[in-house]
Amino acid sequence: MDTISLPEIRICFFGDSFVNGTGDSECLGWTGRICVNANKKGYDITYYNLGIRRDTSTDIAKRWLQEVSLRLPKENDGRVVFSFGLNDTSIENGKPRVELKKSVENTYNILSVAKQLYPVLLIGPAPYAEQEDAGRRQRNTDLSHQLAVVSQELDVPYLDVFPILEKSRIWIDEAKANDGVHPQAGGYTEFANIVENWDGWLNWFSH
Repeated sequence: MDTISLPEIRICFFGDSFVNGTGDSECLGWTGRICVNANKKGYDITYYNLGIRRDTSTDIAKRWLQEVSLRLPKENDGRVVFSFGLNDTSIENGKPRVELKKSVENTYNILSVAKQLYPVLLIGPAPYAEQEDAGRRQRNTDLSHQLAVVSQELDVPYLDVFPILEKSRIWIDEAKANDGVHPQAGGYTEFANIVENWDGWLNWFSH
Protein backbone atom coordinates (compact mmCIF):
# COMPACT_ATOMS: atom_id res chain seq x y z
CA MET A 1 0.00 0.00 0.00
CA ASP A 2 1.42 3.39 -1.01
CA THR A 3 1.97 5.96 1.71
CA ILE A 4 -0.01 9.13 1.10
CA SER A 5 2.23 12.18 1.38
CA LEU A 6 0.48 15.05 3.13
CA PRO A 7 1.07 18.58 1.83
CA GLU A 8 3.71 20.03 4.18
CA ILE A 9 3.39 23.73 4.96
CA ARG A 10 5.40 25.84 7.39
CA ILE A 11 3.70 28.98 8.67
CA CYS A 12 5.15 31.81 10.76
CA PHE A 13 2.73 34.05 12.63
CA PHE A 14 4.14 37.45 13.62
CA GLY A 15 2.38 39.87 15.92
CA ASP A 16 1.52 40.84 19.47
CA SER A 17 -0.26 39.29 22.44
CA PHE A 18 -3.34 38.44 20.37
CA VAL A 19 -1.14 36.37 18.05
CA ASN A 20 0.52 34.89 21.11
CA GLY A 21 -2.89 33.87 22.45
CA THR A 22 -2.44 35.57 25.81
CA GLY A 23 -5.33 34.73 28.14
CA ASP A 24 -6.19 31.40 26.52
CA SER A 25 -5.92 28.60 29.08
CA GLU A 26 -5.62 26.13 26.20
CA CYS A 27 -2.49 27.95 24.94
CA LEU A 28 -3.70 27.87 21.34
CA GLY A 29 -5.05 31.33 20.60
CA TRP A 30 -6.56 31.86 17.17
CA THR A 31 -3.34 30.94 15.39
CA GLY A 32 -3.08 27.51 16.99
CA ARG A 33 -6.73 26.77 16.32
CA ILE A 34 -6.60 27.49 12.60
CA CYS A 35 -3.50 25.28 12.30
CA VAL A 36 -5.14 22.45 14.24
CA ASN A 37 -8.08 22.58 11.86
CA ALA A 38 -5.81 22.69 8.79
CA ASN A 39 -4.11 19.56 10.07
CA LYS A 40 -7.50 17.89 10.48
CA LYS A 41 -8.19 18.65 6.81
CA GLY A 42 -5.13 16.68 5.79
CA TYR A 43 -2.29 19.17 5.81
CA ASP A 44 1.01 18.72 7.62
CA ILE A 45 1.42 22.10 9.32
CA THR A 46 4.57 23.22 11.07
CA TYR A 47 3.39 26.17 13.13
CA TYR A 48 5.61 28.92 14.51
CA ASN A 49 3.92 31.36 16.89
CA LEU A 50 6.10 34.49 16.91
CA GLY A 51 3.74 36.78 18.78
CA ILE A 52 5.35 38.95 21.46
CA ARG A 53 3.31 40.83 24.04
CA ARG A 54 3.33 44.62 23.60
CA ASP A 55 5.07 44.42 20.21
CA THR A 56 4.34 47.30 17.85
CA SER A 57 4.75 47.38 14.08
CA THR A 58 8.16 48.98 14.68
CA ASP A 59 9.23 46.03 16.84
CA ILE A 60 8.04 43.52 14.26
CA ALA A 61 9.70 45.41 11.41
CA LYS A 62 13.04 45.04 13.20
CA ARG A 63 12.82 41.32 13.93
CA TRP A 64 10.66 39.49 11.43
CA LEU A 65 13.11 38.89 8.58
CA GLN A 66 15.81 37.25 10.68
CA GLU A 67 13.29 35.15 12.57
CA VAL A 68 11.46 33.97 9.47
CA SER A 69 14.71 33.17 7.65
CA LEU A 70 15.67 30.74 10.41
CA ARG A 71 12.35 28.91 10.20
CA LEU A 72 11.40 28.88 6.52
CA PRO A 73 14.20 27.39 4.40
CA LYS A 74 13.83 28.06 0.70
CA GLU A 75 13.25 24.38 -0.09
CA ASN A 76 10.10 24.31 2.08
CA ASP A 77 6.59 25.60 1.40
CA GLY A 78 6.85 28.54 3.79
CA ARG A 79 4.18 31.16 4.43
CA VAL A 80 3.81 34.17 6.71
CA VAL A 81 0.87 35.75 8.54
CA PHE A 82 1.23 39.18 10.12
CA SER A 83 -1.25 40.62 12.62
CA PHE A 84 -0.40 43.80 14.51
CA GLY A 85 -1.35 47.40 15.14
CA LEU A 86 -3.21 47.66 18.41
CA ASN A 87 -0.09 48.41 20.45
CA ASP A 88 0.78 51.15 17.97
CA THR A 89 -2.34 53.06 18.99
CA SER A 90 -1.76 52.80 22.75
CA ILE A 91 -0.94 56.11 24.42
CA GLU A 92 2.39 56.48 26.21
CA ASN A 93 3.78 59.82 27.42
CA GLY A 94 0.82 61.61 25.91
CA LYS A 95 1.08 60.22 22.36
CA PRO A 96 0.56 56.95 20.47
CA ARG A 97 3.44 54.50 20.83
CA VAL A 98 3.71 54.54 17.03
CA GLU A 99 2.22 57.41 15.03
CA LEU A 100 -0.15 56.47 12.22
CA LYS A 101 2.25 57.59 9.47
CA LYS A 102 5.02 55.42 10.93
CA SER A 103 2.67 52.44 11.31
CA VAL A 104 1.81 52.71 7.63
CA GLU A 105 5.48 53.01 6.69
CA ASN A 106 6.37 49.96 8.80
CA THR A 107 3.58 47.93 7.25
CA TYR A 108 4.60 48.90 3.72
CA ASN A 109 8.22 47.97 4.38
CA ILE A 110 7.34 44.63 5.99
CA LEU A 111 4.89 43.53 3.33
CA SER A 112 6.85 44.73 0.31
CA VAL A 113 9.82 42.56 1.35
CA ALA A 114 7.84 39.60 2.68
CA LYS A 115 5.69 39.17 -0.43
CA GLN A 116 8.81 38.77 -2.56
CA LEU A 117 9.85 35.79 -0.42
CA TYR A 118 6.68 34.01 0.70
CA PRO A 119 2.90 33.94 0.36
CA VAL A 120 1.76 36.56 2.89
CA LEU A 121 -1.45 37.49 4.71
CA LEU A 122 -2.15 40.53 6.89
CA ILE A 123 -4.79 40.57 9.62
CA GLY A 124 -5.67 43.87 11.25
CA PRO A 125 -5.81 44.74 14.96
CA ALA A 126 -8.49 43.28 17.19
CA PRO A 127 -10.45 45.52 19.58
CA TYR A 128 -9.80 46.04 23.27
CA ALA A 129 -12.84 45.45 25.43
CA GLU A 130 -12.05 48.48 27.57
CA GLN A 131 -10.71 51.48 25.68
CA GLU A 132 -8.05 53.40 27.58
CA ASP A 133 -9.25 56.75 26.20
CA ALA A 134 -12.03 58.18 24.06
CA GLY A 135 -9.88 58.36 20.93
CA ARG A 136 -8.59 54.78 21.00
CA ARG A 137 -11.37 53.31 18.91
CA GLN A 138 -10.95 56.00 16.24
CA ARG A 139 -7.19 55.47 16.12
CA ASN A 140 -7.74 51.74 15.67
CA THR A 141 -10.31 52.32 12.95
CA ASP A 142 -8.03 54.76 11.13
CA LEU A 143 -5.14 52.31 11.32
CA SER A 144 -7.25 49.41 10.08
CA HIS A 145 -8.29 51.51 7.09
CA GLN A 146 -4.71 52.45 6.29
CA LEU A 147 -3.57 48.83 6.56
CA ALA A 148 -6.24 47.96 4.00
CA VAL A 149 -4.93 50.66 1.65
CA VAL A 150 -1.34 49.42 1.93
CA SER A 151 -2.40 45.80 1.45
CA GLN A 152 -4.41 46.64 -1.64
CA GLU A 153 -1.51 48.60 -3.12
CA LEU A 154 0.85 45.66 -2.56
CA ASP A 155 -1.72 43.01 -3.51
CA VAL A 156 -1.55 41.29 -0.12
CA PRO A 157 -4.82 39.80 1.22
CA TYR A 158 -6.04 41.79 4.23
CA LEU A 159 -8.64 40.91 6.86
CA ASP A 160 -10.12 43.66 9.02
CA VAL A 161 -11.28 41.82 12.14
CA PHE A 162 -11.92 44.95 14.22
CA PRO A 163 -15.57 45.63 13.27
CA ILE A 164 -16.44 41.92 13.49
CA LEU A 165 -14.91 41.22 16.89
CA GLU A 166 -16.18 44.53 18.25
CA LYS A 167 -19.69 43.10 17.86
CA SER A 168 -18.75 39.71 19.33
CA ARG A 169 -20.21 39.36 22.81
CA ILE A 170 -17.93 36.37 23.47
CA TRP A 171 -14.79 38.36 22.62
CA ILE A 172 -15.82 41.45 24.58
CA ASP A 173 -17.34 39.71 27.61
CA GLU A 174 -14.44 37.29 28.04
CA ALA A 175 -11.92 40.11 27.79
CA LYS A 176 -13.80 42.17 30.37
CA ALA A 177 -13.95 39.17 32.70
CA ASN A 178 -10.25 38.51 32.19
CA ASP A 179 -7.90 41.52 32.12
CA GLY A 180 -9.92 43.99 30.04
CA VAL A 181 -7.84 43.20 26.97
CA HIS A 182 -7.36 39.51 26.26
CA PRO A 183 -10.23 37.05 25.88
CA GLN A 184 -10.12 33.39 26.82
CA ALA A 185 -10.63 30.26 24.73
CA GLY A 186 -14.08 31.27 23.47
CA GLY A 187 -12.92 34.63 22.18
CA TYR A 188 -9.95 33.15 20.37
CA THR A 189 -12.24 30.53 18.86
CA GLU A 190 -14.36 33.39 17.49
CA PHE A 191 -11.25 35.00 16.00
CA ALA A 192 -10.18 31.67 14.49
CA ASN A 193 -13.60 31.16 12.89
CA ILE A 194 -13.38 34.58 11.22
CA VAL A 195 -9.95 33.78 9.75
CA GLU A 196 -10.97 30.28 8.65
CA ASN A 197 -13.92 31.63 6.69
CA TRP A 198 -11.83 34.31 4.97
CA ASP A 199 -10.91 33.86 1.33
CA GLY A 200 -7.31 34.86 2.03
CA TRP A 201 -6.83 31.86 4.31
CA LEU A 202 -9.08 29.49 2.36
CA ASN A 203 -7.13 30.09 -0.84
CA TRP A 204 -4.01 28.77 0.87
CA PHE A 205 -5.76 25.45 1.45
CA SER A 206 -7.78 24.91 -1.71
CA HIS A 207 -6.91 21.71 -3.48
